Amino acid sequence: MNLNTEAEKKNTYDAIVVGTGISGGFAAKELAEKGLNTLVLERGRDVKHPDYPTATKDPWEFENADLPTQEDLRKQGVQNRTGYTIRQSTKHWFVNDLDHPYTEKEGTRFDWMRGYHVGGRSIMWGRQSYRWSDLDFEANAKDGFGVDWPVRYKDIEPWYDYVEQYIGVSGQNEGYAQLPDGKFLPPMEFNCTELELKKAVREKFGRPFTIGRTAHATAPLPHTPWRGQCQFRNLCSRGCPYGGYFSSNSCTLPAAEKTGKMTLRPNSVVYEIIYDETKSKATGVKVIDGETGEQVEFYAKIIFLCASTFGSTFIMLNSISNRFPTGFGNDSGELGHNIMDHHLGVGAGGDVEGFEDQYYFGRRANGFYIPRYRNWGSDKRDYVRGFGYQGGGSRQGWDSLVAEAAIGADLKQLSATPGKWSIGMMGFGEVLPYHENSVSIAKDKKDINGLPTLLFDTGFKENEKKMRVDMRADAAEMLEAAGVKNIHTFDNETGLGLGIHEMGTARMGKDPKTSVLNKWNQVHACKNVFVTDGSFMTSAACVNPSLTYMAFTARAADYAVSELKKGNL
Repeated sequence: MNLNTEAEKKNTYDAIVVGTGISGGFAAKELAEKGLNTLVLERGRDVKHPDYPTATKDPWEFENADLPTQEDLRKQGVQNRTGYTIRQSTKHWFVNDLDHPYTEKEGTRFDWMRGYHVGGRSIMWGRQSYRWSDLDFEANAKDGFGVDWPVRYKDIEPWYDYVEQYIGVSGQNEGYAQLPDGKFLPPMEFNCTELELKKAVREKFGRPFTIGRTAHATAPLPHTPWRGQCQFRNLCSRGCPYGGYFSSNSCTLPAAEKTGKMTLRPNSVVYEIIYDETKSKATGVKVIDGETGEQVEFYAKIIFLCASTFGSTFIMLNSISNRFPTGFGNDSGELGHNIMDHHLGVGAGGDVEGFEDQYYFGRRANGFYIPRYRNWGSDKRDYVRGFGYQGGGSRQGWDSLVAEAAIGADLKQLSATPGKWSIGMMGFGEVLPYHENSVSIAKDKKDINGLPTLLFDTGFKENEKKMRVDMRADAAEMLEAAGVKNIHTFDNETGLGLGIHEMGTARMGKDPKTSVLNKWNQVHACKNVFVTDGSFMTSAACVNPSLTYMAFTARAADYAVSELKKGNL
C-alpha cells in the first residue's frame, strides 16, 4: 500500500499537458511560467533544437534526388498523399503508416498527416498566421450551420496580441475588417510581378491584397534571445537551426524548460483519462511507454489535452467509464463529429512577360495573401462562407536546364541567366461543420502499441463544391486582369485532410447538450480538463488556424491557473 502511495506521489504534478505541438508547447510554457509543476507527455521521440538532421544539407547530398523510394512509399504511402511531404530531406518528420494505421470508411477518403515527435507538426507547419474576425465567429449563428461560438473577437483579441508578440509574426497592417490587424514584425517584400497583380486586384476589383502574415522573425525578438532571425533559405520543413520561424522546439519548450517547472517525457503514449466518479474530476492519465511497452499512470490537478485534433479525440473516445459510457465528456454526443479542414488544390497560374531586368533577394518562405471577399459586404453567392488565396510570383532558375542539350560555356551562360517569370495562386476554402463528418474508434485494427485505431467517415458537400467554381474562375480572372499570359486553371479535388488543418471534433459552445467544451476550453462535464488543440473549433473560417489555437491555449491556461488558485478546480 505504501509502495503504491509513494509511486503515486512521485508521479503527481500540478498540471499535465498531452502533446508538444503548436498548442502543447504553448500550454507547457504558460503553465510552467505561472508556477505550476508541469508534466509534458509526448508520444514520439525527443527532438531538441537545433538538432534537425537535414537542415543544412545541400541538394546533391540527398539520395534518390530527394525523392521517395519505393520502400518509403510502402511505409509512408498515406503521408505522401500531399505529393510533397515524403522526401529524403523531410520523411523523418512523418509517421510510418504501417505502424500507425487508420481506416477510411468504404467510398470515403481522409488524408491524415502526422508527426510523432517532440514539437509535432510545429516543425513542419506552413507558418501562415491570421486572426479571425467576427465575420468568422458569428458565421454559425447567422447562417445556421453548427452551433454558435461562445466567444467573439473582442474576447480573443488581447490573446492574439500576446501570442503574436511572443512568437514573432511578420506582416503588414491593412485595416481590413475581415482580417484584423496585428502586432507585426516588419513585413516581407513583394516582388515585381506580385506588385503588378496587387495593383490590378485592388484597382479593377476593389479586393484586398497583402503580403502573407507568417511566423518568421524578420527582426530580433529580445524576449527569446536564443532565437535568430529568418535567413530566407526556404528550407523550413526540415527544421530551422537558427530558430528563424516559430516552433515549439525553438521557442515555447525552451522557455518552459528555463522555469525549472517542466518535466518533458517523450515516448509516452497517452491512451486514457483517469476519472474519479466520487470527485467528479479527472485525476490523471494512463500511458504506454513507446519504447518499453510499460504502462504508467500520472496524476495532476488539471489536464490539458493538446495531442492534435484526432489524438485528443482518440484519448477522449477511449476513456470509457460509468459516467462517460460513450467517451470522456461526451454528454452531447458530438465528440468525434463535425470534422472540418480547408479545401484547397484549386486556382490558376500563368506566365508574366517583361521584368527581365528584375529579380529578388534570397528565398522568401512566404507569398501574397488575398483575404476573403465573397459573401462579404454586399456580395452574395449561391453558397455560404468563403475563401482566400495564397500565391506568389517567381523566376525560373538553373534547375530548368536539366533537359537542356547545351554543354560547356553555353551551359554556364544559360545557368547564370534567370528564366521567365510566372505567378499563381491557390484557394483555401472554408468547410462547414457537418455532424456526419465523423471519426470513431476501430477496435479491430491495432497500432504498433496494441491500441485501437480510428475510423474516418468524411466528405465534401455541395457548399464546398459550389465554392470551388468561384475559387478557380476568380483566380483566372484576376491573373488575366494583371496581364498574365498562358493562364491555366486547376481543380485537384481530393479528400478532407490535405489542408492539414483538421479541427472540430470536441467543439466548444454555450450549451452542454450540443457541445463538448465551454468558452474556456473546459470540458462541460469535467472542469479540470481543458482541450486546446484544433478539436475545440466550432467552425473553420478560411484562414490558417494555428494562431487561433495558440491564442485560445494561452487564454485557457491563464483561466485554469486563476481557477486553480481560487480552489475551483
